[in-house]
Parts: sequence; structure tokens; C-alpha cells
Amino acid sequence: MAAEVLAALNPKPGGRYADGTLGGAGHARAILAASTPTGWLFGCDRDGIAVETARTRLGQLYPGRFEVQRGNFSEIAKWVEVGSCDGILLDLGLSSPQLDWAERGFSFQQEGPLDMRMDDRQTLTAAELVNGEDAEELARIFWELGGERDSRRFARAIVHDRALRKFETTRQLADLIERLSPRHGRKAHPATKVFQGLRIAVNDEIGSLQRGLEAVTTLLKPGGRLAVITFHSLEDRVVKEFGRERTRDYTFEGPVDVPELRQPRVPEFRWVSRKAILPGEAELEENPRSRSAQLRVLERI
Repeated sequence: MAAEVLAALNPKPGGRYADGTLGGAGHARAILAASTPTGWLFGCDRDGIAVETARTRLGQLYPGRFEVQRGNFSEIAKWVEVGSCDGILLDLGLSSPQLDWAERGFSFQQEGPLDMRMDDRQTLTAAELVNGEDAEELARIFWELGGERDSRRFARAIVHDRALRKFETTRQLADLIERLSPRHGRKAHPATKVFQGLRIAVNDEIGSLQRGLEAVTTLLKPGGRLAVITFHSLEDRVVKEFGRERTRDYTFEGPVDVPELRQPRVPEFRWVSRKAILPGEAELEENPRSRSAQLRVLERI
């Protein structure tokens, strides 16, 4: 969604920007190109391969105009000066290389280790969750993080089968789910939500997003914009709730918003667009994986 991101952030010469999820550096390159000749960009990613790829690609085109660090965007305030950014991008979810490399263990379409770590320096893998957690916790992961309605049945089957043989590969897990829930012509693979739940759990994606949203509020200048691309409803819900809370002109104590007890305050952000921005036809044709993408944009007041 490069065109939509550029329209949202409106990069300009002399501006300072941050990309918290570099991936293949496609958005980073677009931001630096649009802010030529003096725009500057900070980028980070948990994936070591992505970081090295980004350094190489950006260094060839825009030497001296960027800094790249390896790490989680939830830690971005460690590297970027408070109040220094004109725009920040968070493009959540997986990059195409992560999905395409079987050895990363993200895809049920290819045989690979049951890994799913975005940062291979961490110890927790999907295999450890699948082979170590009890049925109740696995069901919670599949349901709360993946939205899988058959979460309990799948979890019980995993616990039963792993007593005979540990789960080590993506196809081993995907084949079990497909045996329990045959496709019968459905487009989506029956293991899709199970894999999503495991991936989110392994990488603490929701916790990272919540902490990252808090961090970026301190980095944006007045008028600076935050653009967040989400790929599933759980992420989108977190972004919407963050936006609702930060754009309100009042606050309240406790878990329930009682109008009579509201206290007025100056909002921190405004919505640039109340509705999510969706990929255009050209984007969908070029990149079918973007079909579930939604872009939300907030502006610092």
C-alpha cells in the first residue's frame, strides 16, 4: 500500500520519519524517495535478515539519510528522539519473504520447522507451545488470537497426538487440522486460524502493538502522523481502541464511561480518516496478499 502510505504521511524534504517494520524496505524506499533530497528515516525490524536487506537496499539509493536498528518497534523510543518525527509507519503482520521461506515455519503450505519466530534470537517457538502447553491454553491461543471456533477440538487432538509423536514441522500440524476439518472446497486452509494464533502468541504481537502505540505518541511532532496497516481484526481492534481513547476530548476513571462523570481534556490525536483505507485494485492485482490490509491514520494535535 505504498501509494496510500505516502498519501497518509505526505513525506517532504527535511522531514523525519520512522518505519517500525522495515520488512523488504519497500515503504522505507518510497518515503525516502518522496522526501528527497533531505528527508531522513529511522527503521527497525525484529528480523535480522530484513534488517540487513534494508541496510543494503537503502544504502545503495539513499546513503546518509537513514539509520537502521534490529529490534521490536515497541522499543522505538530507545532510538528515536522524543518529538522529532513528522511521520511513523507500522506495517503489521508478516512480510512476503517470511511467508515464502519454508525454514521460517510460518506457512502451512510448505514443509518447514514449526518455528514462527520473527526474531530468531528469542527462544520460544511454535513447536514449544504446541508440544508444551495444555489443551486449555492451546484452545485459548487458537480462539482468542486466531478466532478458531474449533479451538477446543483441535487442542485436544494435538495433546493426544503429541503423546505419540512430538510436533516438529508445519505440515505435520497442518495435516492434523485438515484431517479433523476437511476443506470440502473451501478456499481457506482449515489450519489458517490455528497458525495465526500460534504466530501471534510466539511473537507477542498484540503486546508489542499496544506498547508500540504508546511509544510512538511521544515521538511525533504536533501535526505528525501515525499510519498503521493491520491484517486481521484483532490488530485492527487494538488500533481503533487506541485511536478512540486518544482522540476523545474527555477522560473518565474506571472501566465504564459514565457521561456524568467525564472530565474534559485536550485530545492528543485526531483521525485523518474515520474509516479504514483499503488497498486499491492495482495493489490487489499486484499483491493479492494485501486483500485483508487496512490502513488507519492518526494525526498528533
